Amino acid sequence: MTLDSSAASYLQMLVEAGRPPLHESLPVDARAGYDATVPFAGEGADVESVSELTIDGVPCHLIRPKNVAKPPVLVWFHGGGWVIGSSAASLAVCQDLAASAGCAVISVDYRLAPEHPAPAALMDCAAVTKWVLEHGREIGLDHSRVAVGGDSAGGNLAALVALELGEALCHQALVYPVVDLTLSHPSIDENAEGYLLTKAGMQWFVGHYLGGTGISAGDESVSPLAAAPERMRKTASASVLIAGFDPLRDEGAAYASALAKAGVSCELRSFPGQIHAFFTLRELIPEGGDAIEWVAQRLSSAFG
Repeated sequence: MTLDSSAASYLQMLVEAGRPPLHESLPVDARAGYDATVPFAGEGADVESVSELTIDGVPCHLIRPKNVAKPPVLVWFHGGGWVIGSSAASLAVCQDLAASAGCAVISVDYRLAPEHPAPAALMDCAAVTKWVLEHGREIGLDHSRVAVGGDSAGGNLAALVALELGEALCHQALVYPVVDLTLSHPSIDENAEGYLLTKAGMQWFVGHYLGGTGISAGDESVSPLAAAPERMRKTASASVLIAGFDPLRDEGAAYASALAKAGVSCELRSFPGQIHAFFTLRELIPEGGDAIEWVAQRLSSAFG
């Protein structure tokens, strides 16, 4: 595999900026550093509206597409290792998905660790998704066509919500998801350093998320890959996207394989030359736009 030239340029830019390693940062500083990268996602596609709302006590953003009277819904969970990131920071990607897939997007501002460790984030994401299934029609959405999705830790939450809600959902879009918190797959070590997300960074994220909870990293309540095949079999169709230089590459591929073996309709898409987070960096890494378009096409097909 050869590293994409635009990804390499981005990594060099970070080196020259002298940013401290994530695992040596306090959460508050890591959050500020993450927010500084938001412009690299671009402005986002033109949509009908972007509004704030609270669903079952959880703050969210609602993005409505243009010219769709009763759109299907993607409930989106942002990335950031359960520690950083926000609904607001993911608006550009959500607008792109809404415009390309012709769906409404509800982006969930779930609670973050370490202030709110597991299972707080999952509880928020599941609560919002259940509300959309039960009450989406009250705000002009097609509650019979609901998908979940997310990137990185958001992909973890989407996979877990999909396992919980089963056939009530029509699709799950998992973008380089964290699906095995034991961090034991070969790519964790193969891509341990030098490609934005590091092994030490993942250990930092997992430590903050599970610290003091007593939850094992291999427990199926936090690691979807540990779920039994009979649970996976009942989940919605899936799209799984992985990046070649991502520490999470192999676990994402393993989850796609596990879903397929369980009988779930699943498509795996690899971007061999890419790094973690390229999906949200399309302003600097053009393949991020290609990845967004692929996910949107998969969602559009699933919505029917």
